[in-house]
This record gives sequence, structure tokens and C-alpha cells, in this order.
Amino acid sequence: MTRQFGRREFIIFTSAATGTVFLKACTGSGTDTTSSPSSTEAPASPTASGDTIKVGILHSLSGTMAISEKSVVDAENLAIEEINAAGGVLGKKIEAITEDGASDWPTFNEKAKKLIDQDKVVTIFGCWTSASRKAVLPTFESKNHMLWYPVQYEGQECSKNIFYTGAAPNQQIEPSVEWLLKNKGKEFFLVGSDYVFPRTANTIIKAQLEALGGKTVGEDYIPLGGTEVTPIISKIKAALPNGGVIYNSLNGDSNVAFFKQLQGAGLGPDKYPSMSVSIAEEEVKAIGVEYLKGHYAAWNYFQTVDTPESKKFVAAFKKKYGEERVVNDPMEAAYIMVYLWKQAVEKAGTADDLEKVRMAALGQTFDAPEGKVTLENNHHLAKVVRIGEVREDGLFNIVYDTKTAVKPVPWNQFVKDTKGYACDWSDPAKGGKYQVKS
Repeated sequence: MTRQFGRREFIIFTSAATGTVFLKACTGSGTDTTSSPSSTEAPASPTASGDTIKVGILHSLSGTMAISEKSVVDAENLAIEEINAAGGVLGKKIEAITEDGASDWPTFNEKAKKLIDQDKVVTIFGCWTSASRKAVLPTFESKNHMLWYPVQYEGQECSKNIFYTGAAPNQQIEPSVEWLLKNKGKEFFLVGSDYVFPRTANTIIKAQLEALGGKTVGEDYIPLGGTEVTPIISKIKAALPNGGVIYNSLNGDSNVAFFKQLQGAGLGPDKYPSMSVSIAEEEVKAIGVEYLKGHYAAWNYFQTVDTPESKKFVAAFKKKYGEERVVNDPMEAAYIMVYLWKQAVEKAGTADDLEKVRMAALGQTFDAPEGKVTLENNHHLAKVVRIGEVREDGLFNIVYDTKTAVKPVPWNQFVKDTKGYACDWSDPAKGGKYQVKS
């Protein structure tokens, strides 16, 4: 059971659904996938009866991850409200049933089963950490159900039952490492929360650094939600006495303690630039811009992206939740995945037949705030890659972008065990993991 941590000033606004969104709030107390396993349970029977289509929202509204996940729920509710206001899906309103994963992985799985078996939702939008996704994955596969997952992750997975709308490693981690090697230094100290995403991400980074002439000088972890960071900072100073790159995959409010103490120890971004993959605008606001100014983050979307769709998204979010609110990459990925699901349902002509919806989702495009995205046959999105530097106002100055969308590569090509493998759910003979012919 994951220990729960008080969030006090780090809690980011609780929202209630309004307008045409139906919200039921309940407070709750893996393994890598190569193909869809044979079902051990009877397939769930979702229903879209009456005038509504039930969907599930499953995120941490309490615990250490609430600092990040509450705002993702806000973005999902905004998309649902907009869709309902425009006539709904197949002429029906979306009814969102929200559950709290409570930053506890068994609770996530318990709530996923409840949404599928009792509430009969047709899909679930949910999870943030890879630990929560891994916890619910067997349930979605055994019940042959559908999860839309909005956050960048470590890859090394490609499930028939999940659509991944955040970045794969080649759309965030790998390009950020290349950028750092060219612009900030060759020596890296890797810092992360102690669970699957940071450890797998760091395996990828170490292999990439070795291939590209960089050097890993240190690697350390703290428990998710932990705040005892002094030992890690001491190790950074010892391993990088003259400065170097800090690659940060800490998640949740551990980042608060880390960046405050990093600055307190005199390790500023001039000599010790950090690259974060789980800190965005919302977290900068919670931690304090004075501790993060000059540091970097790698994402596919920042609030400062200058597109008409981004401006519309920002304006709509602020109108609903308040001018002081900010938007970020996971929120944008959560917002657009609701629209991609809607388009797939409308193309399939049904919300209940999940096989039809899955196939209809392949190839869907959407003019997203980040730019045009395409849902590839491997259930991941083609996305633009961006790197931002935290500026005085807490937003990001975009210092690098790929201009065009980068196709996702779920199975990492730097890691020996997965080099040469790919995923294609449009072809049953290929499925979740197959070897590409050279």
C-alpha cells in the first residue's frame, strides 16, 4: 500500500463538473505486454443505453500524485462538456463517472474493476504513473476493455487494450538527451522516483548515453512521495564537482523538496541544468518558479505553443476554471484523447462494440493544441517534440522543437532486448510485439 502524504499548499484546485457533464465522485480507500493475452474472464458488456454514454475517469484526487492528476481530470471534463454542448456522441450525452485512485496502485485496479463491472462504462480515461497503469493493465486485458492513457511514459509496452496519447521515449526522453549532449554537457546524474517509469527511463538513457558518447556518473532513487532528498544532492555534488546535467524523473510532490534543496545547496541551472520529464506548468506553479527558473523540461506541448488551437484551448480552460489556472502537456493529451475516442466511436457507429471502436481509432487525426496528431497502428500518437526553459512567469520558453510530428516507437531501439521490435494492432499477425525484418 502506498503511503499517503499531506499536500497542504500543493493541492491544485478541486473542480466539480458543470453544465452538461454528469459527474459522480467517489473516494477510494504489471507486467510488460507483448500481445493481448487470452481472456480468463467473460468480456465486460459496456452499455450506452438511454440518452447517455457512460465513460470512466480514473485518476488520483488524493495522495502524492494529486498535485498532477487533478488538473488532468479538469481537462477531461472540459472536453466532455464541450462535446456534450455540441450534441454529444452519436446523439447521446457523455456521462462521466469519476473515481479516485488515491495514489495507490491496488486502489486503481479496484476502481477500474468497479467502473467496468458495476458502472458498465464503455471506456476509461485514466492513470498517470506507470505503476498505476501496470496495476490496471491485467484487468483491461482480461476483460478486453479499453483505457486511454494521457501521460508520457517509458515505453516497452504496446497493449491492444490501451491507447497512449502521451509521448513514447523517442518523443521525449531520447531527443532531450540528444539536446543536452549538444548544448549542456556530457556527464549526467540520473534522479528518479523508485518505480517502473524512472527505472526503465534511466535504462534507456544509460544505453543512449553509451551509444552517443555521454557518461552516466551517478543514479539514485527515492520512494514515490518521499521528501528526504539531501543524500541525493550530496551524491550529485560529489559526482559532478564542477557541474553537469541532472536528468530528473521524480514524480509528484517529491519535486518540491528536491528543487528547494537543490537551490539551497547552490546547485543552480547555470552549472547544474536539470531536464525534467514530469514537471510542467502546473508543477512549476506548485513548487515555485523561484526554484525552477532556468531549468528545462521535455514535452510535446507547452501553454506557450503559438497555434490557434492552443490559444482556444487555453482560453476555454481559463474561462471554465479561472484565469489564474495554467495548462500543460498531460492536460492537453487528456483533453485530445476524449476527442479522439469520440471520433473513433462516430466512425465505428457504436460505443458498445469495443473491437469496432478500436479499429476505427487507428489512423484518426486531430488538430490538437500541440499541432496535428495522428493515432498510429501501434496505439500511440505521432507528435511534435519540444523542450522548454522555465521563465520568470512560470511558463516555458520553447528552446527546441522538431517542427513536424515524430512517429512513436514503443519498443526502444537503444535497449538490446527490444532493438528491432515494433507493434502493429492493425495486423493480428504482428500485434503487440513483432520483429521488423532488416
